[in-house]
Amino acid sequence: MEKRWCIKENPDPDVEAELSVFEDIGPILGRLLAQRGIKSHEEARAFFNPHISDLNDPFLMKDMREAVERIETAIRKNENILIYGDYDVDGTTSVALVYSFLKEFHSRIDYYIPDRYEEGYGISLKSIDQAEENGVSLVIALDCGIKAVAKIEYARKKGIDFIICDHHTPGEELPGAVACLDPKRADCTYPEKDLSGCGVGFKLLQAFAMHRGVPEDLLFRYIDLVAVSIASDIVPITGENRILADMGLKKLNENPGTGLKSIIRVAGIKGRELNISDIIFRIGPRINAAGRIESGKDAVKLLVSDDENLAYGMSRTINQCNETRKDLDRNITNEALRLIATDQAMKNRKTTVLFQPEWHKGVIGIVASRLTETYYRPTVILTKSKGLITGSARSVDGYNLYQAIEACQDLLENFGGHPYAAGLTLKPENIEAFAERFEQVVSQTILPAQMIPRIEVDAEISLKDITPEFFYHLKRFHPYGPGNLKPVFVTRNVYDFGTTKVVGREKEHLKLELIESTSPKILKGIAFGKGHLLKKIKSSQPFDICYTIEESLYDTHLPLQLMVVDIKFGK
Repeated sequence: MEKRWCIKENPDPDVEAELSVFEDIGPILGRLLAQRGIKSHEEARAFFNPHISDLNDPFLMKDMREAVERIETAIRKNENILIYGDYDVDGTTSVALVYSFLKEFHSRIDYYIPDRYEEGYGISLKSIDQAEENGVSLVIALDCGIKAVAKIEYARKKGIDFIICDHHTPGEELPGAVACLDPKRADCTYPEKDLSGCGVGFKLLQAFAMHRGVPEDLLFRYIDLVAVSIASDIVPITGENRILADMGLKKLNENPGTGLKSIIRVAGIKGRELNISDIIFRIGPRINAAGRIESGKDAVKLLVSDDENLAYGMSRTINQCNETRKDLDRNITNEALRLIATDQAMKNRKTTVLFQPEWHKGVIGIVASRLTETYYRPTVILTKSKGLITGSARSVDGYNLYQAIEACQDLLENFGGHPYAAGLTLKPENIEAFAERFEQVVSQTILPAQMIPRIEVDAEISLKDITPEFFYHLKRFHPYGPGNLKPVFVTRNVYDFGTTKVVGREKEHLKLELIESTSPKILKGIAFGKGHLLKKIKSSQPFDICYTIEESLYDTHLPLQLMVVDIKFGK
């Protein structure tokens, strides 16, 4: 499917010019700074040098003092404390963080991760009943709970208090917890609204540490867990998140916790500098796989372990869960693609809605994402669970999926999510009606341009602009993520130097060597999935490339390479 290249509008030229002279970074990098909302040398200095001193005061968050005082009371009275979290990466890292830190001050502490299939997302009645049986009087809920009004009331009647640390949007009514820590609360003036769930947990620990005068070193011993949550939950890596991600990446590279160290080992990325992409594609999926295939509690057990042999054994088990997950993902995706390919009516729709009762609930969200990438339209994948139909939905850039599903709510038992991803539950007899309604709603509201994949381009440059000095400053834009995506460049009218070839098991990729007519500079690159273009590239005609600039891991003489994401030839 052909992609649109959308060149970002030029920022304020005065701001761009002012930033271009900052440390002599030049006009191209000055533009990148301005595009990221940076307006002064002071802001540029803070952007390039994230520092702990720029973290916000945690007591600016609504209910923070109440939360700290309740924890202090629990410690003083020797109460049983339960750390509760969701089964995904954000939830399990949150639990590992708060449990590991608070156990330094209190021995009567345990953790709980709900079962994805038996209990589902969020706070469960089963967990509250079990907490009562175990004499728990305080639960700290992480990455969930902000909408659990009835569940918190149920717990309160049993004499169990809750501190909620969440980052999802609250409903009209807040739960009756001792404290509801959520920067998205309408009455919360905390300046950073986009923390991960683990980030909110970190702010609670930061406040506790400040209250007690605990050395910062003890708190930041676990900062690598926060970085893993930020990357895996795809929250904006700007402001406070950028500081936490930067600090966490340094810890991950220099001295990761025992559990994360073992995951890095089994993922095959030990011995090189890790970045956000490594977390998203190598570390996060392995942590997630525990909750998808077995139990999220296994992930926490690994992340809190300080026994290297035990951690390595558990990492290998979780790695096998990830292999199982990949097999399920691959098989279900291929089956889904076949269903679409053999149904002419479905191929011409504006949506994809597929149901198979035996599809694995733990991977249908991943499958929905893969189908969205292939057909680039709002997608819902459904399976059967406990007599009901459960599904995961994914959207395309710029289209509000949540609103489309909301328009079908009379056919649903439950739904939730955000504009680009959602979950839903419905009765078996409503599948066909939902598919038709969803198609109708999307057809009436989606714009044609939203169904064509787009690439946001930061700037057009020449190959001769890519110098060691340029790349040195470009690397300082790390860590990348939402709000600070890896810069994408376009260069027009490049040529094959004569040595471009196909590589890969199926000869599906291109290994490029490129030049411009205006410069003798030769740059290497790789274009995944573009092997079919070799004949045209070798025909001596010019073409345009869209790419990011990476550090080559294999060529020390030419340490830069272009990761070419798209190629266009003149019409």
